[in-house]
Amino acid sequence: MSGIVGSKLNIRGSGRIAKLGTDGQVLTSSGAGVSAVYEDAAGGGLDWQSVTTGSTLTAVAGNGYPINTTSNACAITLPASASVGDQIMFTDYAGTWGTNSITFDINGLKYQGQDDTYTLEYDTDDQVLRIVYIDTTEGWMPIFDQAVTDDVPSPPLGDSCNDEGIIFGGSGPGASRDTSNKISNTGVVASDVTGVGTARHYFQGCEYGEDKGIFGGGFVDGNPSSYTGITNLVGSDGVIASDTAAVMTARRSFMAATYGGDKGIFYGGRVIGGTDHYDIKNLVSNVGVVASDATAASASGKREGAACEFDAAKNKDTAIMAYGRTDAAAPASTSNLISNLGVISADVTSISGTARTESSACSYGGDSGIIGYGTGPINTTNLITNTGVVGADVTGVGTARLSSTACEWGYTKGIFCMGDAGSGYLGMTNLVSDTGVVATDVDAVGTARSYPAGCSFN
Repeated sequence: MSGIVGSKLNIRGSGRIAKLGTDGQVLTSSGAGVSAVYEDAAGGGLDWQSVTTGSTLTAVAGNGYPINTTSNACAITLPASASVGDQIMFTDYAGTWGTNSITFDINGLKYQGQDDTYTLEYDTDDQVLRIVYIDTTEGWMPIFDQAVTDDVPSPPLGDSCNDEGIIFGGSGPGASRDTSNKISNTGVVASDVTGVGTARHYFQGCEYGEDKGIFGGGFVDGNPSSYTGITNLVGSDGVIASDTAAVMTARRSFMAATYGGDKGIFYGGRVIGGTDHYDIKNLVSNVGVVASDATAASASGKREGAACEFDAAKNKDTAIMAYGRTDAAAPASTSNLISNLGVISADVTSISGTARTESSACSYGGDSGIIGYGTGPINTTNLITNTGVVGADVTGVGTARLSSTACEWGYTKGIFCMGDAGSGYLGMTNLVSDTGVVATDVDAVGTARSYPAGCSFN
C-alpha cells in the first residue's frame, strides 16, 4: 500500500474546496460535480462515545470518538457504506498521536477522492479531525483537521510550582517535633509523617528552584543554647532530606520568602548571646545552596515577622517582610520589600494593619499575599497587593492564635496551619482562596502544635 499522511491531504477534484460554515451547519452535496455547501443540521451534533484506549475501533456515522493512544496506536475502520452528510469526529484525548498514531481503513469507500489502496495516518499531537461523507466520487472529506492549542493558561515562572505544600516541625505537646504533614493540590492536609530531620520549632521555610523547598534554622529544644543553623531540602515530590550542616549563623524566629522566581532568602531572627533583632540575611540559590551571612544594612533587623512573595507579573519575583519585633517594647509597624536580586529595602514605616509578632504569611492569586493571626492572640488578616502594599485589618475568621505557619498550594491558593490559642496547641487549618478570602476552621488532621514551618513544592 502507498502511504498518505492524513494531516497533509488536500481536498481533491475539480478545484473545489470546502468553505467554512457557521455553527450548527454540516457540509453536504447533491452529487458528483456539484459544489459542496453547508446546510443546517436538523437536530445536529454528534453522539460522543467513551474514551477509546484499544488498538482497534470500528467507527459509526454520527459518533464522536476521543482516542487515547498513550499505550498503543489505534487502527480505525470506517463504515462500509455511508450516506451523503454522514459525519464522524475524532480527537486526540491525551495528546499522544505524535507517538502512537491513528490509521484509517476506509473500507471500500473513498477518502478525498482516493480509493482504499492507500493507508491513511494521522500523527499530530492534540489533533482534532471531523470528516463528512460527500458522495461516491470524493467519499469522506475532512471539514476540520487541526492540532488545537491548549487554552488552559500555563502557570508563569514561579507559579509552575506550588501545587502542593508541606508543614514541618513545631513545638508540643511536650517537646520539639520532627513531624511533617503534606498538603494536597486540593488543600487536604495529610496525616503525620515522622522521623526525618532534627526536631525543632521557631524556624522557617520557603521555596526554591520553582518546585522545591527548604527549611532552615530553629530552636531544637528547651535549652537556650540549642539554636541551630541546619537546613533540610524538600524535593519536588515533597520528601524532606536529612540535615545539611549549618552555613548560616544558628538562630530562630527569622523570616523566609521566595524571590527572583526560583530563589529564597532567610532574614533576621534571634541569636544566642547577641541581639534579639539580627540584621543578617542568607540567600538560597536555585539549587538549594545556602550562602554565608551577609548584612542587610538598609533594613532594621528584627525577629518574629512574616514574609511572603508577591509580584504583579506573577513571576514570584519580589517578596515582602512585615511586622515583627526589634528591641523596642512594641511590635514594629514596618515592612521591607525584597527585590528580584535579593536586596532588602529600607524600612517602609507606618504600614496599615495591627502591628504584631508571631504571625504567618503566604501568597495567593499568583501575585498577591496575605498575613494572618499573631500575638494577642488575634484572628486578624491583612491582604498584600501585587505591588507590596499591606492592606487594612480583616477580622473575625478562624480561631484567634499566634505561632502558626502558612504556605501556598494549588498554584493560587494558601493555607494557615496550626498555632497556639494562648491556652493550648491547635491543629486546625484555614484555607485561603485565590481571591484572598480566608475560610472557617477545618478540623485538625495532624498533631496539634505551634511554631512549625511551611513551604510549597511540586
